[in-house]
Amino acid sequence: MIFAYDQNYLSDATANLGEMTEYAVEACGQDMDWTLRCFIISGFAKRFQIGDPHVVSGMSGTELFMAVMDKCGIGCEYSPKPFVRYDTGVYYWIGYILAYYQWRYRQSFQNITSIIKSDDLIRIYPALHTVSEEQAAEKLSILYQKRAQISRLQAYRKRLGLTQAQLAKRSGVNLRTLQQYEVGDKDINKAASGSVIDMAHILYCQPEDIMNFTNDYRAVQTNQLR
Repeated sequence: MIFAYDQNYLSDATANLGEMTEYAVEACGQDMDWTLRCFIISGFAKRFQIGDPHVVSGMSGTELFMAVMDKCGIGCEYSPKPFVRYDTGVYYWIGYILAYYQWRYRQSFQNITSIIKSDDLIRIYPALHTVSEEQAAEKLSILYQKRAQISRLQAYRKRLGLTQAQLAKRSGVNLRTLQQYEVGDKDINKAASGSVIDMAHILYCQPEDIMNFTNDYRAVQTNQLR
């Protein structure tokens, strides 16, 4: 299995992003989603997600937050001291599990945070913060794929100004089945390859564009459709 970067950096990466999100919210009073947007806009997210040693291991989470703010041109007249606590809370876990999930599934932080919001992570924290990172990441992957399916299929259909009925008629896919794909009640990954190809043809896209494969096996599956 191929991960986003060398596993030797993973421990530092998860701890540092956890510290960054915790410091941003609890010490600086910043909004979590806003903080993550700044992380992405600053360019540090791109460096983090490829395992740049200086970013994932060469600075603390507090230093990373301050570097993000500086890069975004947001000056801080007063910077709280590094946040120190002897247990981990929800805001630390959010950064920690996002870093692990990104490493495990090789999704960009921009893609992840466009679909999974901090409110989602806060909501599932009680159930997932005591399980292993792998189990938590698998649950997040299910949530990501279900929402990505809705986003992709609907986005391509609406981009062309098609109704569900029009797409169903032109592609030959049952209308009810199409509706279930869009809301996630049916897994489009398990659809007959011909149906996916027909929908993609009508939507002027590739079959994989409307499917939900994670990066570690997506290429294998999409090659089977061609």
